[in-house]
Amino acid sequence: MNLTQSIESGFSNYFNFNSRSSRSEFWFFQLFLIIAGIVVGLAETIITATLGFPLFLQAIWGLFTFIPSISIAVRRLHDIDKSGWWLLLHIIILFGSIVLLIFHIKNTQGPNKYGEGPLKPIENT
Repeated sequence: MNLTQSIESGFSNYFNFNSRSSRSEFWFFQLFLIIAGIVVGLAETIITATLGFPLFLQAIWGLFTFIPSISIAVRRLHDIDKSGWWLLLHIIILFGSIVLLIFHIKNTQGPNKYGEGPLKPIENT
């Protein structure tokens, strides 16, 4: 899955907490969130300096991307046969983030209790 497909999948599966996502889908979406967050932050800084008042673009961006980022992380955990509740490890700052990073890197081949694997041949239409 490439960057564009990952972005489309991330937003088209906005409230999908039941299936699975591939490593490439997850990591490309994370890359997009980081780059877009930087761009939005720079734009907000420039616009605020120009207009003299804040537009809260980063807050709006954060609200817009919060659910899809949680959703894709849950689906990534499903791909390694883990429950989405493991995301609560982020509350335990250092330990939880390390465990979740390891989980997001792993892959489970074939079907598991959350469905078929996310890596399927792409059909030409």
